[in-house]
Amino acid sequence: MAAPRSLPRELLHLAWPVLIAQAAVMANGVIDTLMAGRLSSLDLAAVGIGASIYATIFVTAMGVLLALTPVVAHHYGAGRFAEIGADVRQCAWLALALSMIAFAVLKHPDPLLNFSRLTPEVDLKVRAYLDGVAWAVPGALFFRIFFGFTTGIGRPRPVMAFNLAGLLLKAPLNWVFMYGHLGFPAMGGAGCGWSSAVIMWTIATLAWLWCRRDAEYAPYGVFARFDPPRLAALREFLVLGLPMGVTFLVDVTAFTFMALFIARLGPEISAAHQIAANVAVFVFMVPLALGSATGVLVGQALGAGDSRRSRHAGLLGLAVGCAAAAVLGSAIYFGAGPLARAYTADAQVAAAAATLLSIVAFYHVADAVQAVMAQVLRGYKRATAPMVIYAVALWGVGLGGGYLLGLTDTFGAARGAAGFWMAAVASLVIAGAGVLAYFLRISAQSIPAPATISA
Repeated sequence: MAAPRSLPRELLHLAWPVLIAQAAVMANGVIDTLMAGRLSSLDLAAVGIGASIYATIFVTAMGVLLALTPVVAHHYGAGRFAEIGADVRQCAWLALALSMIAFAVLKHPDPLLNFSRLTPEVDLKVRAYLDGVAWAVPGALFFRIFFGFTTGIGRPRPVMAFNLAGLLLKAPLNWVFMYGHLGFPAMGGAGCGWSSAVIMWTIATLAWLWCRRDAEYAPYGVFARFDPPRLAALREFLVLGLPMGVTFLVDVTAFTFMALFIARLGPEISAAHQIAANVAVFVFMVPLALGSATGVLVGQALGAGDSRRSRHAGLLGLAVGCAAAAVLGSAIYFGAGPLARAYTADAQVAAAAATLLSIVAFYHVADAVQAVMAQVLRGYKRATAPMVIYAVALWGVGLGGGYLLGLTDTFGAARGAAGFWMAAVASLVIAGAGVLAYFLRISAQSIPAPATISA
């Protein structure tokens, strides 16, 4: 049997397509922000708030489905190919149920909007955006199943290709829906949500057609037969997926409620926060891609029974992620002013955004550690302990501390949006330290002790 490729080579092989795929996803958000910002600060604020609400719902559902990736990786490492197809079919039933729940919540967003105390004009625009983007959820979740499947077997390039195809459609479709071309009404910022819906259905359909016709997917038998829902299989997914979904919920709600609280400070500050958040999310694609690739390597190594390789893969991913974060963080810090002005022509919004971006530089470094380690732990099929760590750090320190620093005088004069970002940095430092310590402990325990050599 041929020896596996070196870990750095495997990491590069898996990470660069995922990086480009994630960059394409993030670029969609950048396009929405840039095009909405050119309409008005109200449209920019509405798209930012609406996207935050959508992210809360979608990413939570996606987190449950991401249980498929480590499951597939373990099967692949152990050579259990037929079981991969069976698990993909069961995951499709789970995606269907999650789609219906997410669609209903996005169509009735009042509980979430009540937190932000929006002006009537912004509230109307946010609701219009959510009406459109709600239709994106089913396509996006079924595409995520394809992502988990093909990434788990070490084939991330198709995901990259389909995400790039979606990116090519984004600006033209925004132009059609936002400005009212080709017979469609001018929807303003809400058009961003409708364009996302068209794109997600398109790439999900193309991805599964590709999977059905490509001979390299044939050994996994995804389309070999029809399977009704099996409670035992769904329960196994939920045992791993629900803590992962809750972890994503904690992460995203901390970010979402941060945006909703900051919305109380007015549309200009909310727009500045949206610029800072957009940059933070965009650069997050680097540790996200590295973490995804590292998690797959960890899962495949564990499936093959090689616990030493799994630990080495985790440490390698962490080292590369931290190095990349240091470079990107420095670029954001020293380029904060020009970067903010590239997003908006409003001098007041740009100045406020530049201040927030200088904090984002530190936020990104802390974010990189937790991003890589969280996905490594998923490769170990460990999700409950990270969920607890994230809840304490992100909700307690991040959101709670942000509220105290940003909107109250508990620790001196209220710092506004900057207070929320400062607390977010502290929360990620705590979360990163917690998941790193947990990884070091469980990965060391899984390595067999050296055999005793008798004299």
